[in-house]
Amino acid sequence: MCNINLEKLIQECCRQNIAAQAQVYQLFSGKLFALCLKYSQNYQDAEDTLQDSFLTIFKKISQYKDQGSFEGWMKRITINTALQKYREKSPLQLVTEGVSEELEEEVVLETESVNVDVLLGFIQNLPDRYRLVFNLYVLDNYSHKEIASLLNITEGTSKSNLSRARQLLKKEVEVYQATAQKA
Repeated sequence: MCNINLEKLIQECCRQNIAAQAQVYQLFSGKLFALCLKYSQNYQDAEDTLQDSFLTIFKKISQYKDQGSFEGWMKRITINTALQKYREKSPLQLVTEGVSEELEEEVVLETESVNVDVLLGFIQNLPDRYRLVFNLYVLDNYSHKEIASLLNITEGTSKSNLSRARQLLKKEVEVYQATAQKA
């Protein structure tokens, strides 16, 4: 984005300038698509979420008030779009089992010998309820309070789902590592 005046592009997008919208799309679609993949069950769903996200971004771009980063503002819209699509598809079935914070802290992934793509594949295969909480907390730095608000659950449920996601991922990593050592 070296020679691109983002502020001017945003102003042009507010005027519904299609060329400016195309430029914003080209600048940010890669990062936002990667975000969509984290919250979607498959590639096609991620494409749909990206499309819907940009429709919302361009519809609401005049509401961006230059507070915080523009990319962060777009990421929030994209995450909200993905969560909304998920809610429409199937209601969240969240586990509410109690998990102590000590247990949550104990469940740490040892990923030194695991390829990032493999780990992302494991995350993608988590049950939806765990994947959403895991992605929001670990990958996008949302607090349990924010997650609870976004998903309409309690903070305890958010913590419980994160702990369970970590446990499942730890098992997958252990199996993967054991298989890799045998090969």
